[in-house]
Amino acid sequence: MSRTSFNELLEAGVHFGHLKRKWNPAMAPYIFMERNGIHIIDLQKTEAKLEEACNAIKQIAKSGRKILFVATKKQAKEIVAEKVKTTQMPYVTERWPGGMLTNFPTIRRAVKKMASIDKMEVDGTFKNLAKREKLQITRQRAKLEKMLGSIADMTRLPAAMFIVDVSKEHIAVREAQRLNIPLFGIVDTNSDPSPIDFPIPANDDASKSISLILDKITDAIKEGLSERKMEKEKDAASKDKGAKKDVKKTSARKSKEEAPAAKEETKAEAKEETKE
Repeated sequence: MSRTSFNELLEAGVHFGHLKRKWNPAMAPYIFMERNGIHIIDLQKTEAKLEEACNAIKQIAKSGRKILFVATKKQAKEIVAEKVKTTQMPYVTERWPGGMLTNFPTIRRAVKKMASIDKMEVDGTFKNLAKREKLQITRQRAKLEKMLGSIADMTRLPAAMFIVDVSKEHIAVREAQRLNIPLFGIVDTNSDPSPIDFPIPANDDASKSISLILDKITDAIKEGLSERKMEKEKDAASKDKGAKKDVKKTSARKSKEEAPAAKEETKAEAKEETKE
């Protein structure tokens, strides 16, 4: 996992906060200075917090659990969808469906409904419907896809959540808090970092800033998944080796047990031949 350099953060504009009048006093520890009425984020603290978040998220991925990404703001949604897809983690880039976590069984029912529509298309039921019914079902499927697309395979609550713009996604933050789901997030100078377990103080409006941070986070996830795969392969090889050793021991033991019997048989045969 490559460590983010100070210059990388600087070039991506990660240090640009909001106007001073829009600031949240809880962000004071992460603010370096004010310039032309704009707060400047302390990039040394961003660097340290990003590394801390990457290490923690890597361990979650390594354990095989899911991390849900949430980014519904215009400049973040495409970046998140593109980068998170490569990790096969779920994400929400359209409107956050209220109660998605606190009322998870309802969401699962909607996912099942989507699956049943897909089944209708495969088994031919869809062809026998009237034109109007087909249109209604197609529209319903499209609506469900837009809302649930990436989370359709999420069969249980996520182990953690990563949020871009914690102020905008306050409903998602509140739901995660109620369920004690650890929160990672990009926190700008107008936001409250206190509900976030792993806050990354950074510009959450510039696409370059969002993209850089997402690159580091997704790289950490990929590394965790890769280590998990290697450990699984190592365990399988170790079990295979152990099984082969057991087979060798068993056959060696059998050979030892069979040897005296074979010797006795040979003696008996020799006696018989002498008698003859």
